Amino acid sequence: MAYVIGVDVGGTFTDAVLDDNAGTVLAAKAPSTPPDYSQGVIDVLDVLAEQLGCPVEEMLANTHHIAHGTTSSLNALVMGNVPPVGFLTTKGHRDSIYIMNVEGRYLGSSPEQLQNVMGQSKSHGLVPKKHALEVTERLDRDGNVVVALDEDSAREAIHALVDDGVSGIAVSLLWSFRNPAHEQRIRELVHEIDPTMFVSLSSEVSPRIREFARNATTIMSTQIGPGLRDYLGELESKLRDRKLAGPLLVMQSNGGAVAAAEAPKNAISTVGSVLTGGVVGAVSLGTQLGHRNIIATDVGGTTFLVGLVVDGEPVRASSTIINHHPINVPTLEVHAIGSGGGAIAWVDQGGNLQIGPHSAQAVPGPACYGQGGTEPTNADANLVLGILPERGLLGGRKPLDKELAREAIRTRIAEPLGLSIEDAAAAIYAVQNAQTGDLLRKTVVEAGHDPRDFVLYAFGGAGPAHCAAYAREVGVREVVVPLGQVASAFSAYGLASSNIVLAAELSDPAAMPLDPVRAERNFDQLEQQVRAALDRQGLKFTGVEVEREIDMRYTMQLAEVATPVPAGSLDAEGVARASDLFEQRYAELYGQDSGFREAGIQAITYRVRVTGVLPFSPTLPELKSADSADASAAKIGTRKVCLDGRIGYTDTDVYDYSTLLAGHVLQGPAIVEVPTTTVVVPHETTGTVDRLGNLNIVAQ
Repeated sequence: MAYVIGVDVGGTFTDAVLDDNAGTVLAAKAPSTPPDYSQGVIDVLDVLAEQLGCPVEEMLANTHHIAHGTTSSLNALVMGNVPPVGFLTTKGHRDSIYIMNVEGRYLGSSPEQLQNVMGQSKSHGLVPKKHALEVTERLDRDGNVVVALDEDSAREAIHALVDDGVSGIAVSLLWSFRNPAHEQRIRELVHEIDPTMFVSLSSEVSPRIREFARNATTIMSTQIGPGLRDYLGELESKLRDRKLAGPLLVMQSNGGAVAAAEAPKNAISTVGSVLTGGVVGAVSLGTQLGHRNIIATDVGGTTFLVGLVVDGEPVRASSTIINHHPINVPTLEVHAIGSGGGAIAWVDQGGNLQIGPHSAQAVPGPACYGQGGTEPTNADANLVLGILPERGLLGGRKPLDKELAREAIRTRIAEPLGLSIEDAAAAIYAVQNAQTGDLLRKTVVEAGHDPRDFVLYAFGGAGPAHCAAYAREVGVREVVVPLGQVASAFSAYGLASSNIVLAAELSDPAAMPLDPVRAERNFDQLEQQVRAALDRQGLKFTGVEVEREIDMRYTMQLAEVATPVPAGSLDAEGVARASDLFEQRYAELYGQDSGFREAGIQAITYRVRVTGVLPFSPTLPELKSADSADASAAKIGTRKVCLDGRIGYTDTDVYDYSTLLAGHVLQGPAIVEVPTTTVVVPHETTGTVDRLGNLNIVAQ
């Protein structure tokens, strides 16, 4: 029997899902273990093996592959916890990363931050100026050599960086995406001086026009590359010692995996890898349930994540923003705020209750964990409100202390606001639901979609406790809580469902209509790159799918729209169809008649994405059907629960999920206890168990 395992390493918990493609699906959860997150991976695999009833060595020996997702790269960049790196660029262009194309003052800012002009700054440079050095060379816009590379000046700069103890060197020269020869030669010079030095080239990491974004992408990839290389190397060594037979794969932000040995070469592609796992899982589950428009929401221990699936496909983006820097990395579009189950509640100077963005994380954790934490969190409020069971999480393996939760809320929230402990806990619950609802509104409504056309999927350890409330905030009527064997490990299920996805891109700006020969040459070059990379993955695929697209814009605009280009030979008619499709997508994004064809259309960047389809497609097994809708046999008791501060505590039926059957119906208010999560069915809603064991919550 062969298994596939998905492992999702979060800031608080590490989740895993095992599937044998024959109906067996197991899920496990273990605390994350910072700073050595690899130990948490080993711990959760041990739990899986225990459930499977065999030694972990036997399980891993029969594992086809492990798909691993981690937030460590993203967290390192966001918190600035990265080693010193060097930056080499064309003479006269060093300060582009400090000027930041003016964008550095506002990229990624909230509307409130944008209005606070006096509070804006560009004090977030990626590297100190002593580590940003120039080399003499110059290419023109067509990639022709205007000034040859001065190798002596390059060696001098490299020696200065190596002597100063940098962990890696980012090389980003002007117009190198049209001709990478100078960058490639500099890498050779670096390795002549220090053969072990980690080097990233912009012509490989981000061969895209626009200097600031290309520089920032290459530098950030260099900042996390050495750490990712060391972490994956250590983890893979531990797994091999435990007899792992198949490869270790790493999830990328584009929704697909890549071999662990390949991931550090383009480390920036793994940023947000865990964030996309839930969206991939939503696509897989949506296929089984017949849902094509899905809002995927994940409330983990640290963050609240939202992604969209529209007409059966995840919404994609060609770039993202990290710490006010534009990053060129194809990604599934996922929005996040620091509002997870471990998000800390606090009172600001104006006497307003705030939730997050800081989290108690796994260590020390919420106050109720009894591990030394003193800050009140969402988890503490949920325990005081009766939502969480006093016996603890993970079926009692993670005990909770209600008195510690009450004390944290009393001292930090209740007394400063003049509230009772119970009212303060209810306020925390309400603010959490309101601000997660705000992110949903931003993600769905501001993208031009009607939330009423979507089904909301809710997962993560804390998601099922809040989902019905934040769905109501935006008018979504139907909520699906994926339970069965995956429950709060749904992102890990998405990782197990993922295929190998690789992408290559190249900027070659030109006015439409394009020369079909030129366009076809670019696509052929990129397809050769991704197919060669696919061969290096060391896996056998049941099929290979190729997608092509061009980032296009109206002349003089700064932002492009990714426009699909059909496979096959590209002729003048195909180029014309691409222009028409660009205008159609532009109108969908920005409104009918918002385009201006008379300005002309430009093709900027070509992109090829290839998917290697793996021989595993996890599907959730069907649940035994109930004889009637009456779920009273699964009821395990009643407890006082407060789901609405205006109503207060009410007697609420509590159900054991393990005894629920397909077709059982629960009338709210109700609580469903699952070993890895807790589901809230609020007042004026109905919960129905579907054929896969998911709980569908529908507003009455």
